[in-house]
Amino acid sequence: MAERGIEISDMRKTVFLVDDEMINLKVGKNALSDAYNVFASESGESMLELINNVSPDLILLDVKMPGMDGYEVIRHLKANKNTADIPVIFLTSLNDEETEIKGLSAGAVDYIIKPFSAPSLLKRIEIHLLIESQKQKLLSQKTELQHLNNNLHQMVEDKTQTVTELKDAILSTMAELVEYRDEGTGGHIARTQSYVEILLRGMKEHGVYEAELEAVDESLALQSCQLHDIGKIAISDAILLKPGKLTPEEFEKIKEHTVFGEKVILKLKDKTIDSDFAEYARVFAISHHEKWNGCGYPRGLKGEEIPLLGRIMAIADVYDALVELRPYKAPYTHDEAVRIILEGKGNHFDPTLVDLFEKINVEFEKTARRLNVV
Repeated sequence: MAERGIEISDMRKTVFLVDDEMINLKVGKNALSDAYNVFASESGESMLELINNVSPDLILLDVKMPGMDGYEVIRHLKANKNTADIPVIFLTSLNDEETEIKGLSAGAVDYIIKPFSAPSLLKRIEIHLLIESQKQKLLSQKTELQHLNNNLHQMVEDKTQTVTELKDAILSTMAELVEYRDEGTGGHIARTQSYVEILLRGMKEHGVYEAELEAVDESLALQSCQLHDIGKIAISDAILLKPGKLTPEEFEKIKEHTVFGEKVILKLKDKTIDSDFAEYARVFAISHHEKWNGCGYPRGLKGEEIPLLGRIMAIADVYDALVELRPYKAPYTHDEAVRIILEGKGNHFDPTLVDLFEKINVEFEKTARRLNVV
């Protein structure tokens, strides 16, 4: 973003750091100064004065501060058209669900618990700046596309391709953000996307759910399924990065990523992403942990109440979870994973899709081997 009134010496991105504790400002500035222009403020009021002269690319904002707290500051930012789109990451020592939901609902793009590690903070900032940059490029391309002459058919096709590539870049970056936080499932999004593709292709070849499949746009399904775990950005690091098994209470928390994911995608739908794509992504996010017998989450849907895309992703998601190494378990072999999925027929999984999986599971094994999983 352009500077207003204060000269900045290089072309680096500008980050505001707002915290009422001097030690936090010092630590944060030391961690960021090699990569960014950093402006530190001890209060929300002083930051809002500074923003009249310097326009930041991203704001790191403490939640609990005397005077204006972080929630009030972000309300001021979102109410001003000149600052509404600046990404804000909340920094806080509060580690509870209510605070996280309140911060994300206020418009924060991420939520980092103090104390934080410098590498993690730098990576999170890098990813959000990249998302913002790609979003701005996408919006610019869409605006330009709308003004093209209808007779310039080839130019329209070229610009449409550019928009598609930018949307794919945003999806990949958002997926990377989730996987960076959940280190135990690295590569999971790319692999499940491959498994979904295998199932969709098998359904066509074997005539499974033909009528329902006619209404599915395969390209949109394969793009949008990358966001099935996007809700994990709202799960605290203490739970998401835990090396051992989760307690029952922690598992209840992580189950909420399905609902968080739906909320995130609905916000994207309101802003930039087309409605068809957003609907596919929403369905994947909210329904991939539902079970055929009604014992899944978050809504306890049963049988064909569960959207077809959710039933497809359930098999892809569980197969990958079984065959990959996790911090709390050794990987299962392909044959063991197949046995478990077949045993889940009519309970966890759609029996028709399990029958299909039994016929084509060798394609899963080939893909898993190609991706160095089994």
